[in-house]
Amino acid sequence: MDITGMTAVELGKRIRKRELSVEDGVKAYLDQIDKVEACVHGFVTVDREGALRKAGEVQKRIGDGTLTGPLAGVPAAVKDNMCTKDMLTTCSSKILGNFRPTFTAEAVRNLEKAGAVIIGKTNMDEFAMGSTTETSCFGVTRNPWNPEHVPGGSSGGSCAAVAAEECAYALGSDTGGSIRQPSSFCGVVGIKPTYGTVSRYGLIAYGSSLDQIGPIAKDVTDCAAILEAIASYDPKDSTSMKRERYDFTGALVDDVKGMRIGIPQDYFTEGLDKEVGEHIRRAAKVLEEKGAVLEEFDLSLVEYAIPAYYVIASAEASSNLSRFDGVKYGYRTPEYEGLHNMYKKSRSEGFGAEVKRRIMLGSFVLSSGYYDAYYLKALKTKALIRQAFDRAFEKYDVILAPAAPVTAPKLGESLSDPLKMYLGDIYTISVNLAGLPGISVPVGTDSKGLPIGMQMIGNCFDEAKLFRAAYAYEQTRVYERPGLVKEEVKRGGDR
Repeated sequence: MDITGMTAVELGKRIRKRELSVEDGVKAYLDQIDKVEACVHGFVTVDREGALRKAGEVQKRIGDGTLTGPLAGVPAAVKDNMCTKDMLTTCSSKILGNFRPTFTAEAVRNLEKAGAVIIGKTNMDEFAMGSTTETSCFGVTRNPWNPEHVPGGSSGGSCAAVAAEECAYALGSDTGGSIRQPSSFCGVVGIKPTYGTVSRYGLIAYGSSLDQIGPIAKDVTDCAAILEAIASYDPKDSTSMKRERYDFTGALVDDVKGMRIGIPQDYFTEGLDKEVGEHIRRAAKVLEEKGAVLEEFDLSLVEYAIPAYYVIASAEASSNLSRFDGVKYGYRTPEYEGLHNMYKKSRSEGFGAEVKRRIMLGSFVLSSGYYDAYYLKALKTKALIRQAFDRAFEKYDVILAPAAPVTAPKLGESLSDPLKMYLGDIYTISVNLAGLPGISVPVGTDSKGLPIGMQMIGNCFDEAKLFRAAYAYEQTRVYERPGLVKEEVKRGGDR
């Protein structure tokens, strides 16, 4: 039985029917990790003993009827910037290389309440700063579709692990596209929910006004089920929102008749790879044939999203990362003279080049004389971008766009030109600035055999419409597994 080829919901159903045990699932994924991890490097930590022990506990709770949800007993992975009690949580940085939290992030706790078995922590760009998962101090993660290419970032470890079938699903975090872009590069489904839908308590902050946790999985059904499990109001998180409904699986209906879908002309201009653009338009045509109403429009302000985002995110990062000083926890330089020298050396040795670059940029834009010229102006631009989306959603249910301008670049290409790497987030960043939900779904592969993802953007708290549109499109395609686990599997109505 091909356990690792199943979706999370399908595996959960088999476990509840007693066709498989929780231990069977955990061992299957641990075996897969043993087979492909040397190539992929999707994980920073694999908790074998803990996962097998947890499997036994969860099996008992399923057996006595305590756990009945769709994810009970299903193995999952967590991005390494979410705290997990007594398990290494490093943000893929030397400065947190020995950090074991005394508590667990709320989103991870919600997964555990649903019966998930956490098998490990996934690799990422250091402190989520990067778009390729090459800035990790533990080494690069490789794309399962072609190991010479990046998986995207910063949640590249989570996306690569799901694509390589090292876990049934994973959690990632999205500050400027860090779930949607690597999902596109790795041919999986990833959703960034509305800001405040999932608690950020226990998520080690990069940009506090932008960060949001979300699920990464093989299909839309899995993502909906996972989001139902992790979404909740949390009084420990001041940005957490109380929602009237957390029913996302109810939106999985193969019907988009009358749905109004807007296509921003600004997203299909210079800079978009021809093959990517063709696949997105082809996918849009599929939705139109199923009854959706398509219309192109001018979203505007796209050119201002990148500078506004990097000013705001870097400013917040410079503040958030000031707590890593070698005093309370994490790395401390072994040789120093006095307190200030210890601070400087610990931070200089503990942080990588990209993190230092963004800390310095953030400190600059917040400094006296530059605050108004840069940071305040970026906040005003953020408000204008939100207003542009508000006007668009007066007319459209969903906005359809690419998730990334190109397919996954080769390893080493992006780090040599940081500005080019930053521009790779051009289609995802606006969603975070406006606090909106966005989902990436695979729409095929390019001539090099690399996946292409289509992004759908919804209004605040309108994830249901995104799931409905994404699910309807997903029923029309055949899902192809990457080279490491090559096999065509029909994704859709037969599940």
